[in-house]
Amino acid sequence: MGKEIKIRKAQNQDLDFVYKAICELENEVLDFKTFEEIFNENISNPKNLYLIAENENEGLGFISFHTQNLLHHCGLVGEIQEFFIHQKYRGQGVGRLLINEILNFADQNNLKSIEVTTNKKRLENVAIYENLGFALSHNKFTIYK
Repeated sequence: MGKEIKIRKAQNQDLDFVYKAICELENEVLDFKTFEEIFNENISNPKNLYLIAENENEGLGFISFHTQNLLHHCGLVGEIQEFFIHQKYRGQGVGRLLINEILNFADQNNLKSIEVTTNKKRLENVAIYENLGFALSHNKFTIYK
């Protein structure tokens, strides 16, 4: 890649970058005001870890990670909620750097497991997650309201 990649915690000033990333990920324009409220709430929650991958010129990717104590695990479990790498940086190790930070956080906080869900329309993500060490172990069902 040639340029050094830095991973850091997301901050309030990253709102625009994250908003554009998530709109691209979801292929829709989300309500900015609501998005901003949720973003600010989530980055201030110590149970969450929001990370930005960047080089000296621009943001390359973003990952959000939420943790909670679950009864059926008798402990803390983390879930990747959003994971986005800009198209031109995919396949260059940026995602692996972000995942490694999540794995370090999980080790430091004695998490029982790390989970990630991907939309069925993103078929390529199954191979990507398996390559990153995840096992396809559950089905997820959704009711949209």
